Amino acid sequence: MAAPDQPIFGALAESLGFLLRLAQLQAFDEYFSAEGSPEHGPGEMSILLMIDANPMIRQGVLARALRIKRAHMTKIIQSFDRAGLVQTSVPADDRRSLELTLTPAGKDRLARVWDRVSLNELGRPGNLTQRETDTLKRLLRKYLSIAAPAEGADA
Repeated sequence: MAAPDQPIFGALAESLGFLLRLAQLQAFDEYFSAEGSPEHGPGEMSILLMIDANPMIRQGVLARALRIKRAHMTKIIQSFDRAGLVQTSVPADDRRSLELTLTPAGKDRLARVWDRVSLNELGRPGNLTQRETDTLKRLLRKYLSIAAPAEGADA
């Protein structure tokens, strides 16, 4: 019998989706407790980091890669544009698309926020060794079909 404050998860303890969701919630809790009231949440930071790594990325490609609904992505990009963080341009081959690039102000904001966030990221997950953390990241990249960062690259 489980303690009243520590229930048994039963079959959920074998559910990859459930475990990934709880891990995401824990990571977000750690992000917000380390940052207090951050300028950008994890989702917005992901967008800024992806635009920085992929200058001139099309908004639709970014939305699909990060699995963000088109309407929500549009609102976020509009707010970044109003704040002077991103520059948008319409490509000649597809007038319905928008290409995104960080402005110098966007790069400065990203660097400032990422410096604080990455310190928190380096310490996580707390109950895994560095080797286990590296293995977990490698397996998650494989599961999601995401290429590993290039040797020596920032990521």
